[in-house]
Amino acid sequence: MNAVVIAVTLMLALSLMRVNVVIALTVSALVAGLVGGLDIHQTIAAFNDGLGGGAQIALSYALLGAFAAALSHSGLTTLISHNIIKKVGKEPNSTNTLVVRWLLLVSILLMAISSQNILPIHIAFIPILIPPLLHVLSKLQIDRRLVACIITFGLVTTYMILPIGFGGIFLNDILLANLNNNGLEAVKEQIPTAMLLPALGMITGLLTAVFITYRKPRIYEAKDIEVEQEAVGINKKTIVISLVAIVATLVVQLQTDSMIFGALTGFIIFRFSGIIKPDVRQDMFNQGVLMMANIGFIMIAAAGFAAVVKSTGEVGTLVTSLGDIIGDNKALAALLMLIVGLLITMGIGSSFSTIPIIATIYVPLALTFGFSVAATIALVGTAAALGDAGSPASDSTLGPTAGLNADGQHDHIRDSVIPTFIHYNIPLIGFGWIAAMVL
Repeated sequence: MNAVVIAVTLMLALSLMRVNVVIALTVSALVAGLVGGLDIHQTIAAFNDGLGGGAQIALSYALLGAFAAALSHSGLTTLISHNIIKKVGKEPNSTNTLVVRWLLLVSILLMAISSQNILPIHIAFIPILIPPLLHVLSKLQIDRRLVACIITFGLVTTYMILPIGFGGIFLNDILLANLNNNGLEAVKEQIPTAMLLPALGMITGLLTAVFITYRKPRIYEAKDIEVEQEAVGINKKTIVISLVAIVATLVVQLQTDSMIFGALTGFIIFRFSGIIKPDVRQDMFNQGVLMMANIGFIMIAAAGFAAVVKSTGEVGTLVTSLGDIIGDNKALAALLMLIVGLLITMGIGSSFSTIPIIATIYVPLALTFGFSVAATIALVGTAAALGDAGSPASDSTLGPTAGLNADGQHDHIRDSVIPTFIHYNIPLIGFGWIAAMVL
């Protein structure tokens, strides 16, 4: 059997068995090399050579984590959550229930979206913003499965189409780089455009969840949640410095085309602004790095895995054998690539980590079947995004659960994983397939 198939299957199996993804990738890389004809020394050398390919992404995540920690300690996100609570009130009456419901849901959606670009703190906003709102959510009888879908939509769709913040990492640093490294000649401007049609699948899933599946009230016990939040003096200086740091981060990233230096700029502004307490400043960077360290290590290990797979030379064999099985059926080829991408990302739990693996296989296969550059971008990008929503190991589902289950009334599998899988993965396959066929 092909070494690539064995390695990917083993990696998926280990991931589904809840083995740490870094370990699963490393073990699978070793198996891929040995099955593919490399000796142990050649396999390890190829793996080590590939590790550097994930270093840039890992450092980007580390510095983004530090910036997120600084932003959290500044008190700006706490101020946002307190203002939302003040606006909606703790005892909404029948006359303002509908307005309050929509204000709350839209506010959560906007925060999830901005956490990927304007306030690039990823899921760090969830434990700050969501637990204080659970009392209001329960009073309004808002289905928390809907809230989970809304948060996941903001986390995933944003990086699929907006090349700023985490979207810049996904679209430019990972997707574009891996496509071109595997033989595709794509340019930066093509990436967001090609991903627009697949993103319509996410929008379709969100609208379905909002207006059909979870529109009816759901009864929860209205518990008061004690949320431990650092008392931060919010004043004009704090707000101004926070906004300056956010704007500086975006400007530097856009000017340098580097999230590393953008996040570093924002962190430095916070660090030397004087608005963070001295005892917090010592641990702030470490806290941020720790928050994002797992994703960074997964990216590094994935790059090593991809390097070993390439070194075996089995990718070409796999492409040829798949071509023989599928024949000239482009439609079937696109569908199978998307489904396999779903399985891989479900196992790994990270679309960012999936691209280095599937691009190695998919780009040559797409070129063999004559898919256009835009169609290939859509295929690989969609195949990677598939499974991020709906994976038990994904931060896009773990994050919402962490906030919504603060009072013990939200189950991770039943209320986060299954709803997001149904509402996003199924339409993503459909719209991703359409994109592959029409672009």
